[in-house]
Amino acid sequence: MTTAQQLVHAYETGLGLAPSSDVDVPDPGARLAATLPVWALAAGSVAAASAAANRVRLARGLPTRPVCLGADRVTAAFSSERLFRRGAGAPSFFAELSGFFPTADGWVRTHANYPHHRERLLRALDLPADGAADRLTDRLSTMKGAEVEDEAAAAGAIAVRVRTEDEWSTSPMGRAAATGPLVAADVRDDRIPTTDATLPGGGHDRLNDQRPGTALGATGAGPTTDRPLTGIRVLDLTRVLAGPVATRTLALLGADVLRIDPPHLPEIDWQFSDNCQGKRSTLLDLRTDLATFEDLLAEADVLVTGYRPGALAAAGVHAARRRGVIEASVSAWGTSGPWGDRRGFDSIVQATSGISLIEATPDRPGALPAQALDHGSGYLLAAAVMDALLARADDGFGRNIRVSLARTASWLLAADGRCPGHPAATPPDPASTVAHHELVTAAPAFADYDDYRWPAPPYGSAQPFWVEAPDHYHRP
Repeated sequence: MTTAQQLVHAYETGLGLAPSSDVDVPDPGARLAATLPVWALAAGSVAAASAAANRVRLARGLPTRPVCLGADRVTAAFSSERLFRRGAGAPSFFAELSGFFPTADGWVRTHANYPHHRERLLRALDLPADGAADRLTDRLSTMKGAEVEDEAAAAGAIAVRVRTEDEWSTSPMGRAAATGPLVAADVRDDRIPTTDATLPGGGHDRLNDQRPGTALGATGAGPTTDRPLTGIRVLDLTRVLAGPVATRTLALLGADVLRIDPPHLPEIDWQFSDNCQGKRSTLLDLRTDLATFEDLLAEADVLVTGYRPGALAAAGVHAARRRGVIEASVSAWGTSGPWGDRRGFDSIVQATSGISLIEATPDRPGALPAQALDHGSGYLLAAAVMDALLARADDGFGRNIRVSLARTASWLLAADGRCPGHPAATPPDPASTVAHHELVTAAPAFADYDDYRWPAPPYGSAQPFWVEAPDHYHRP
């Protein structure tokens, strides 16, 4: 069994599913080459999502498809930021104050791409609001890494000490991250209404709860092999990569995904365009208009969140108020360790878990050839949402699904197939892209899909309500 197949089996057995047949995993060559088995994480997570989509097809009486992995397509999807173009311009992946900085006793990694994270970092380190990278470098060089980490955490900023693999694995957070299944799933005690609706062609479908007057397929847009999730409504409260990758995958498979962003914290433009294909986008302030959100939730099948554990509940959002909803969450650190209330991103988890030193160059810490923790976690979360919908169709109960970047990192660190003498990673193939006017993005990771249903819509262009059978984005 290949390492990628081991990942698929770890995902399925962790959720109590019967193992699917082994997927054919192509030789990647130098694609995603690294010391750690990044290709196995990429291929395995995409294969897990493909196999889950087949289980949905089977439950809906649709033809299944072979799990078809294309090395170029998977690599392009995992390296999408390297292929993104708007006109002739390529994005800057990290802001000036994001990166590795030497300290008095080692290295730290910071993340300050969003303005509010930049402000908190500067405030935590007693630097002026207009502080530049050279001043940050000078300040950090006088501090110990643990001091930087603690000051940042206290201020809600994002900076971690770069650790060795052994330091991480023996720490309380590292031990917690390595515990439990790749994807955690808990069954709640709330159930959907028991009324079923007949699908065109016969049979019953309880993948969604058949909202009043909305029998699945009544509009003539029933599920197909291409779009097996047609009729499923997904609220997307995620940003950056892992959560948007998951919801983009659900949208590709036919779900109606409505992404919600807060008006006071705009998303980074290129990240939105790179990860919001096939979705609709609306702006809604949960602090002042929770009632509108609850109206949306009342007719949703799935709620996907990327907030720190407990943050939404503190704001008054309780998914269980919607009986039977699948609540899927992605976080940096998970819920069982001491860092559950801390912010984090893929690059931050790489730095603190030992990955950055494993992938280091002689003179500084390094990184994986893609933000593989984000992408891999996203495809695993999409798979788990589909399997949770199938389980709910059997018993009617709502479920909580959780992935964390730290848990995915622990799998990668423990996986077979390290290659310290690897060649340089081959850049993603520009042929594995799709173009819409001046916008160029990576094609879907699934080789049997040429493109998403539509490119990312204008930011905030949809009204905050559901529409029947969306087949394009809706402008205001």
